[in-house]
Amino acid sequence: MIDIENMAIMIVDDMKSMRSIIKKMLKNLNLGKVLYFAENGVEGLRCLQTNRVDLAIVDWKMPVMTGVQMLDAIRSDRQLRDLPVIMVTAESEKDIVLDVAEIEVDGYLLKPLTPAILEEKIKIVVDKVNNPDNATRHARKARECQDAGNIELAIRHMEMAVKYKPTASRLIRNLGLLHAREGKMGLAEKYLLKAASVNLQDAITRHYLSKMYWKAKNFSKSAQYWCEVLSLTNKFNDDAILVGEKLLKNNLNHQAIKLFSKLISKTEKNLPIKEKILDLCMDAGEVGFSNQMVSGLMKEFPSNHGLVYKAGQIQEALGNDDKALDCFLEADQYLDSPLEVKLKIARIYFLKKKVIQADDYLNRVLRMDPTNKEALTMRRSM
Repeated sequence: MIDIENMAIMIVDDMKSMRSIIKKMLKNLNLGKVLYFAENGVEGLRCLQTNRVDLAIVDWKMPVMTGVQMLDAIRSDRQLRDLPVIMVTAESEKDIVLDVAEIEVDGYLLKPLTPAILEEKIKIVVDKVNNPDNATRHARKARECQDAGNIELAIRHMEMAVKYKPTASRLIRNLGLLHAREGKMGLAEKYLLKAASVNLQDAITRHYLSKMYWKAKNFSKSAQYWCEVLSLTNKFNDDAILVGEKLLKNNLNHQAIKLFSKLISKTEKNLPIKEKILDLCMDAGEVGFSNQMVSGLMKEFPSNHGLVYKAGQIQEALGNDDKALDCFLEADQYLDSPLEVKLKIARIYFLKKKVIQADDYLNRVLRMDPTNKEALTMRRSM
């Protein structure tokens, strides 16, 4: 039980002015008999290890350790995990809402703060801690049983939690994950699908479904749920690229392209991610999709002449030697004398029987690499 008039509150914010503002508000509201302060998550965790704290008010963005990283550490610590935490942020993006839901933050406040809103949020959070509902009680019992290794009893408690809150997707998902731990994959799938159906914004459950279907080698369903994940959040973009790469390696190019298309549409001005996708598709021989993609990238990043070279490679693979030559000649003007570009230009001129032009570029190649076998072979054939 938390005594709201005598509780200890920790304020974690990298800005001294914000710490002072919250301190003044709490003093005027007569909330918090003892106050602790920290500039980042590392200091905050250190404070929690050495002091009794009833409530933490944590800023979202901080150096050294962010609010999310600090909360993740709190929820992973058996001694600290039930600490009520109110997150304060100026952000309102979808990914932030997703993160605060998954780390089970107790309250969520947008800047600028007002005393009335701060007071209301603290009272709501403390009341929930002092008077947990039945679903929360059973969910905590389930967690205790899981920690003790009694998964069967944990499942029974989680079933009761779901009974009290039948539309709480996190509780339904956790029930599914408990069944998965028991190896009951049919029941795991049933509850994960139910969790996804009751919350169309639940990206985490969809992420679990995609991994479950992948493990079962149901690649089509896995890709389907990956696309749904990408439509909801950017949190798993790097993982999605790896999945797309595996799809290509399993000759499931259609599913890979569908996944990559969704990722590209959600990723603005991120050339490294898009170039990685382009390279994977080029290596897999998906020249049609690669050609479409490189055209868009050249418009989006007109000063990147490495893309022009890749466009030439794609045109070469399509058999369009004239277009490929135009791209390679343009790239050769701007790139820092890459031998491969000059060799490709020489090769196309050689195939077109344009001896003078071919000889000119072969000389350039051999000045850079006198032992280049392909250049020497073409020179002997002329």
